[in-house]
Amino acid sequence: MGARLHKVSKYRPSIFQGKLDLFHTPRSVSLTLEHPAERTGFRIVIASLILIASAYVYFVGASVLNVIARKEALLQTARLTGAVSALEREYFLVAKGVTPEAGERLGLAPVPKTAYVRRPGVVGSARSPEGSRSAAHNEI
Repeated sequence: MGARLHKVSKYRPSIFQGKLDLFHTPRSVSLTLEHPAERTGFRIVIASLILIASAYVYFVGASVLNVIARKEALLQTARLTGAVSALEREYFLVAKGVTPEAGERLGLAPVPKTAYVRRPGVVGSARSPEGSRSAAHNEI
């Protein structure tokens, strides 16, 4: 064992090693080398994932807030409906007490003769094709 072993580099082949090229392609694909567009593609994929994740969080948050707002609107609608019904009940009770005698107690008197006023101006009048009916439509 007196023979001396030469250092064989595993990264650089010896000039005595040959290469057997079975596929005559000008450029071969290697998984150990980085493609020039690989970094750009990786950045695009990461950016799109971040964009999709943020859109997902936004839409889920918007949906939750809309559900909460809808429940609050329904509660407020129920409260307002109750208030309106109470006011209607009071109105009907008070309306039963309004009679011509109540008007006399307040100093109101019935109007014996009614006269209507006609405005013979251009303001607010429109001519109708019938002609005779235009005077009746122009009364206050």
